[in-house]
Amino acid sequence: MTAAVAVQELTKTFGGLRAVDRVSLCVTPGERRVLIGPNGAGKTTLFHCITGTLRPTAGRVALFGRDVTGLAEFRRTALGLGRTFQLSNVFVELTVLENALLAALGTDRRKWVMHRPVAAFAALHRRATDALARVGLAARAGEPVARLSYGERRQLELALALAPAPRVLLLDEPCAGLAPAERARVAHLIRDLPRTLTVLMIEHDMDVALGLADRVTVLHRGRVIVEGTPAEVQADRRVREVYFGRV
Repeated sequence: MTAAVAVQELTKTFGGLRAVDRVSLCVTPGERRVLIGPNGAGKTTLFHCITGTLRPTAGRVALFGRDVTGLAEFRRTALGLGRTFQLSNVFVELTVLENALLAALGTDRRKWVMHRPVAAFAALHRRATDALARVGLAARAGEPVARLSYGERRQLELALALAPAPRVLLLDEPCAGLAPAERARVAHLIRDLPRTLTVLMIEHDMDVALGLADRVTVLHRGRVIVEGTPAEVQADRRVREVYFGRV
């Protein structure tokens, strides 16, 4: 089976700092893979190299068997790669639906059609409203994003990532800064995503991370130290020493 995401010997340096050090991983189609590790382990830098935000110093990134190491970020998005970020990244002055429409339009060729309003494209409108319904924001579609709570904005970010219909979705700490009830809601939304979508996620909440993962990859000082099922990772002595702070 061709991997949805394949990373081979990926390295990213910043001067003398090796933020990512010869990382390899293989994520199968439909898999839920979670990256964990202490702060500074290189998780977000690895995400940036996979998505094209950063160019790796060495190594290779492939999506569904296609080498994308040299491709720009927008071209990887066009190939079906979607992501969210650690920090909230939405247009607060626009409505919830307008945000979703912009996301749906981003990978569509009709974005270059200047003589027709976006509302004229029924398929794009349907894709945007479906994404909002999936995250429970359909009833808030006409409201300005500024009226949403922080937790609802995180839900909107998930909708924006889903609106272009990606094949691979990278989630960078989707539960960061959320109250327990909000974390449970977002985790439920992620759990209900269809298995036609491959999910690679960074998450510090261990209950969420281990509850959602098929497999877990543990990073420390830029390197993979453990990879396995949630049960195998929880039982590993190195993880307890490095991540959980106990032996």
